[in-house]
Amino acid sequence: MRRQGLDLFVNRVAAHHELQQSEDLKMFLQADEDTMERARSQEASIFKKKPSDLMQMFKDVQSKVSDVVLGKEKPVEESNPEYEKLKHYIFELENHLAEAQKHAYRLVKRHKELGQSLSDFGKAVKLLGANEGNALGKAFSEVGGKSEMISFKLQEEAHNLLMNFEEPLKDYVRAVQSIKATIVERGNAFRHQCELADSVKLKEINLDKLMLMRSDRVGEAEIEYQELKAETEEATRRFEKIVHFMNEEIVRFQEQKTLDMGLAFHEFAKGQARLANSVASAWRSLIPKLDSMSNTRSSQ
Repeated sequence: MRRQGLDLFVNRVAAHHELQQSEDLKMFLQADEDTMERARSQEASIFKKKPSDLMQMFKDVQSKVSDVVLGKEKPVEESNPEYEKLKHYIFELENHLAEAQKHAYRLVKRHKELGQSLSDFGKAVKLLGANEGNALGKAFSEVGGKSEMISFKLQEEAHNLLMNFEEPLKDYVRAVQSIKATIVERGNAFRHQCELADSVKLKEINLDKLMLMRSDRVGEAEIEYQELKAETEEATRRFEKIVHFMNEEIVRFQEQKTLDMGLAFHEFAKGQARLANSVASAWRSLIPKLDSMSNTRSSQ
């Protein structure tokens, strides 16, 4: 499961037109163990924090994401109907995916438990058959054998459900959480550029006032104004870059989600049909033998 999950992740990163150029990806795929060890040691400082500190950092970020997406925090916000619609969609999608994943987990668990119960039942019935001997004992043994075979099918389907249905749903829950983190980053970038723009206006007013007064501080104020203006332009470019990449990635996300979810539900339906047919076929094959034994005992 770990290997399959890693394959899925690496293939997804390698297929992305931007991420496939990442030096981190190249190092992961090509570097030897010594190089990886040096890279890990350079980044190890982040883990010197106490576990309690790391947990608090995580809680703070999680709280920040929830506050912004839910609208509990009311600073300067984008007045963009399409963006508001997107945020609402992402929040609803996370809820629905999490609910579906929860029930998929229960379905996997039910298959495993039913498989284990049938396995235990099969063993018990086979022991009963061995104790009986004769035709009845043979019938019991065959029922036990079929129970164990169906148990194996259930356990096999539980694994298929886990890998092809529950895991994709869980993966998309994580993906949506990443989108929410990007929403927070976008909101911060928007507020930052707005704050800088307001500061630039104040600096400009102050500069105009000093120029009218022919103050000797005009030169210093001019430098401060130009520096702040350059910083504002850079903040605006950063915000626009986030918006551009986010718009591109949302389109990719929607297209990939449609493909992945379609495949997941297709595999789910196929697996359930395959399991139902196997179970029905196994029990059906016993009916003639059990009918024959019942008729024999009736005639006696």
